[in-house]
Amino acid sequence: MTGTPDTQPENGAASAETTAGSNAGTAKISLRSGARLAVVQALYEMDISGKGVLDALAEFEAFWIGQEVDGIAHPKAETAFFRDLLRGTVEEQRAIDPKLDQALAQGWPLRRIEIVLRAILRAGAYELMFRPDVPVGAAISAYVDVAHSFYTADEPGLVNAVLDRLAREVRPGEVGAAKASSKPGSPKPLSGKSGSAKTSANKA
Repeated sequence: MTGTPDTQPENGAASAETTAGSNAGTAKISLRSGARLAVVQALYEMDISGKGVLDALAEFEAFWIGQEVDGIAHPKAETAFFRDLLRGTVEEQRAIDPKLDQALAQGWPLRRIEIVLRAILRAGAYELMFRPDVPVGAAISAYVDVAHSFYTADEPGLVNAVLDRLAREVRPGEVGAAKASSKPGSPKPLSGKSGSAKTSANKA
C-alpha cells in the first residue's frame, strides 16, 4: 500500500506532557503526528470492539480527529496519511506480526503485549516496512513519542528497541547511513499487567 510522499516535517508526536487528552498539547502536535496518534487509538478501538476498517475510518474522521470527546481534545490529523496508516496496518498485519514477533524478546509474542502497545508497534512497523518515503529515524522517533502519550514507564523504550531492531532488518542500508545510536538490548517484554498506560489509552 502506498501513500502520499512524506513531505510534512517529522518532529515527533505527542510528548509525555502532550498526551492524547491534553487540551494544551494538541496545538503542538503536527498533522502527521496527530494521524499516528489517531491510528493507534483506532487500532485499539478495533481490537476491543471488533469494528472493521471502514467503520473505524468513518467514526474517527467524523467524531474523533480534531474533536473533543468526553472532555478530551483530540488533535487534528492529515486525513490521507491517517487513512493509509490505518488501512495499511490492518491489510499488512500478516506480514507485520511475524516481523514484530522476531524483534520481541523470545517467549513474548506480539499477542501477549498490551493492546495499546501492540497497536503502536504495528503502526510503526507498517511505516518501516511499507512507507519508504518516511525516514527510519523519523518513524521510530514518532512512535516513541506516541508511546510517551500513553505510558510513563518502560514502554517507550520497548517501542524504540523493537522498531530499531525491525528497521535494521527491513531497511539495513538506511539504518547504516543514519545517525549512529546506541544499539538496543533485548527488549523487556511488557504484558497488559505490567504496562502503566495513562487514562487516555482507555479513552481510545
